[in-house]
Amino acid sequence: MKIDRQHVKEAFASYTRKYDPEDTKIALKIAHTYRVADNCEKIAKSIGLTEEDIEFAWASGMLHDVGRFEQVKRYNTFIDSQSVDHAEFGADLLFGPDRLIEDYIEECDEGFERKMEIVIRQHNKFRIDESVQGDTLTFCNILRDADKIDILRVNVETPMEEIYNVTEEELFSTGVSDKVMAQVREHHAVLRDVMETPAEHLIGHIALAFELVFPKSWELVKEQGYLYKMFDFPSTNPTTLKALEDARKELEEYYDA
Repeated sequence: MKIDRQHVKEAFASYTRKYDPEDTKIALKIAHTYRVADNCEKIAKSIGLTEEDIEFAWASGMLHDVGRFEQVKRYNTFIDSQSVDHAEFGADLLFGPDRLIEDYIEECDEGFERKMEIVIRQHNKFRIDESVQGDTLTFCNILRDADKIDILRVNVETPMEEIYNVTEEELFSTGVSDKVMAQVREHHAVLRDVMETPAEHLIGHIALAFELVFPKSWELVKEQGYLYKMFDFPSTNPTTLKALEDARKELEEYYDA
């Protein structure tokens, strides 16, 4: 089905105008949305998808974090465990009684909606549900990769005190536990309920790089360079400095293998 990109962008701009653009969290999610959509398009092209499928992937990037804006307004946090699951919340806004999807995509068919809803709901999960198969699984992986790539940028360009809702002193002084680093050494994302300190969340974001599915995704990470800047985090805690050193070594070995 045909997607009018300009209309989608205008609908997104109209929706986000309801929120405070001076709020750092709101501003970063607006920028994040456009960048994720762009990453989705690049990844989709790299694996030879059709023009229609490339458009679907791009649209998933534009829609994936709709729930973040109301989450920030209501709870002033990005931490789902302290507020709401932003992916489920966003999908409910888009495809539930509010039917926000109709503001973005005119005359979208049932198949499009069903697939897009799954992709939005699955984008933040630790693992994609095993029932998701075929091209829907491909779109899930594209969005998840695109999101991870830009999360690395956000950690560098946005004051981390804003991301994690902590003071600068707490951010730089907290440590990283052995249980977090055990998961890094297993070369996968760190479970949310294992991360407790701001420094552990930083390591958890670095570990997202282990989860990238497509070669283009790692290529984009290297081109952008944000991952390497994260290793220069100015912690005053020796366990965090050691964790950063070890995480870098594990990633370099993983991708050189």
